[in-house]
Amino acid sequence: MTTTEETHSLPFHSRRSPVYSTKGICASSQPLASAAGAKILSRGGNAADAAVAIAAALNVTEPCSTGIGGDCFVLFYSNKTKKVQALLGNGAAPEQLTLERVAEAGFGPENPLLPSSVHTIPVPGAAAGWVDTIETFGSGNLTLREILEPAISLARDGFPVSPIASYHWSNSTELLKSAYGASRVFLLEGRAPKPGDIFRNPDLANTFEKLANEGKDVFYGGGSIARAIVETVQRLGGYMTREDLAAHRSEFREAIRTSYRDKYYVWEVPPPTQGIVTLMALNILETCRPWNRFHDAEHLHYLIESLRLSFAYANKYVADPLHYHVPVEQMLSKSFASQLSSKITHKALSLKDVGPMNLSFSETVQFCAVDGSGNACSMINSNFVGFGTGIVPDGCGFTLHNRGLNFSLEKNHPNVLAPRKRPYHTIIPGLATWKDNNQLYAAFGVMGGFMQPQGHVQVFSNMVDWNMNPQEALDASRFCIHGNFEGPNYNHPTYDHVVDMEEGISPQVMQNLKDRGHPIAGPIHNHDRAIFGRGQIIQRLQNGAFCAGSDPRADGLAIPL
Repeated sequence: MTTTEETHSLPFHSRRSPVYSTKGICASSQPLASAAGAKILSRGGNAADAAVAIAAALNVTEPCSTGIGGDCFVLFYSNKTKKVQALLGNGAAPEQLTLERVAEAGFGPENPLLPSSVHTIPVPGAAAGWVDTIETFGSGNLTLREILEPAISLARDGFPVSPIASYHWSNSTELLKSAYGASRVFLLEGRAPKPGDIFRNPDLANTFEKLANEGKDVFYGGGSIARAIVETVQRLGGYMTREDLAAHRSEFREAIRTSYRDKYYVWEVPPPTQGIVTLMALNILETCRPWNRFHDAEHLHYLIESLRLSFAYANKYVADPLHYHVPVEQMLSKSFASQLSSKITHKALSLKDVGPMNLSFSETVQFCAVDGSGNACSMINSNFVGFGTGIVPDGCGFTLHNRGLNFSLEKNHPNVLAPRKRPYHTIIPGLATWKDNNQLYAAFGVMGGFMQPQGHVQVFSNMVDWNMNPQEALDASRFCIHGNFEGPNYNHPTYDHVVDMEEGISPQVMQNLKDRGHPIAGPIHNHDRAIFGRGQIIQRLQNGAFCAGSDPRADGLAIPL
């Protein structure tokens, strides 16, 4: 008989070898989604085609983390041009949603919006992002219908639910029971599916088929899905209009980068995402003296402080660049990194040095694909918090995200809520190239709200500074800085900037960090490991082969061709 404790445990008893291939690899948090991407590669698709197939399949198999009712971002590396391009698939707040209207509804800095609030729904950008990714970066060998076919089959025919997805799905049971339209789609007789239960979502299969047949217009041009979104949001008291959807465009921007150890360029999506936090922290780490041992107190102290300093500046300056000037060049300069690193001493920085920050955790999916021609796609797709709002537009089979939670409700903050403005965005794909010849080094990422830049820094440093392969880099224990820095505990020294330590980091090291002034919590184990994110890495070796790993904190796999 299985006990409750066993049901909720997540032991790390097994080991995985990295996955190798010369013809292509797909890596995601769900084996069926990775298989969908591999199927597209086998049919002549490239890395971008495979990534969209994975995104759609994850919408089916892990709806507690992602969906077409959310946003997506893409970094695509072309082996032909040796260039990295960024696609920003994030939507803006409705034109009629103002700070004044939110205040009239009783919400403000001291009383933030609830995750289930209809006022947290910006325009969903994922559908346009998928189509534009295929049209701009895809092979041209496959139609959108062919690329979405694996996900359509999974949704219509059903699939067995994976154990970790089932656990997180069950954590949203109460939301799904109360949110508009959710229980009929996502619950089986009033409960979340258990591991191995067959789950079907025919409404989502129909949505994907409509997108394949009608293109973006079905979501943004007044088609049936656009009408369902608007009618549902307005029925619940929100302000989304057809004009808001029609105004949405994916944005193609130059990816931002920094050099690391004078060997690599690390690439991130520009603001309003927090990718700049990763690059700032890596710049600071470059100025630090070499460490003697992996995950000793000195090593972890410098990692933690570099991220705290980087988050502090991102919190002050990162916002929608169409509404606020973000000083990207200054924030990424090596001289600025030296100024910041000079603040780091043997003791933890005080709150006066870094200020309060609201760093929270959320579910997301990050996935990568490489193809036999050497192209790579690092992509991320999210509802933000779990199932997002949980609100399901009539007949659509997906939930609407709650990314608007990331807006500040402080009137003079750069990231303050405003009409047709995009919020500070946590989701970030990562990619790295060799500095000397622009060859691909790795496509990578770690999901999980404000854990994401922390995960990027830790796993990338694991590979470069400690010579780990992708699977080793993902397996290694991690830390997560978090906290909710508003309300009565604002100045409590053990409440701000809490640093969770994963099981595997020694008690002696944790005590040393406490002695330095860090508010350490842990060791964190079992399903609570979810706060450390779930990542994927595909590395290109010097001989042209690929080497991949998939995070053991999720159900996923790296699947080669």
